[in-house]
Amino acid sequence: MSFGRFERPRGETPMSDINMTPLIDVMLVLLVILLLTAPLLGGRIALRLPRVDATPAPAAPGALVLDLLRDGRIVLDGHELPRQRLQQRLHALAAARPHAELRIRADAAVPYGEVARVMAAAQAAGLSRLGLLTQPAAASTPTR
Repeated sequence: MSFGRFERPRGETPMSDINMTPLIDVMLVLLVILLLTAPLLGGRIALRLPRVDATPAPAAPGALVLDLLRDGRIVLDGHELPRQRLQQRLHALAAARPHAELRIRADAAVPYGEVARVMAAAQAAGLSRLGLLTQPAAASTPTR
């Protein structure tokens, strides 16, 4: 036994390489998120609009588009809306833009009574400029 300094064991040397595992994990998670959300970004609404011989309506900037789907869903300006909140949302839109035009695009399989109820709700909310969108008789592809 000697008196003096104790010998310290040499510690591990610092690692000079970058640990790639966390980076790869984050990239794989981002890839999975991208793969899951990509189909939702290009979502389209498939409607069979009634075909009529009429001139197309001119594009109205700021017009609201309300889609009535054959399965009973309502889509207002690209956002699905529960039927119970339709009246409340129309009131809010009418208060914000009282002279806005509401264009109703109903599938051909939607009963006329549903279209009439939506029109009545829009008028009760204060939206008096209503339009019904159809598809030209010669067109063969469904619109949006």
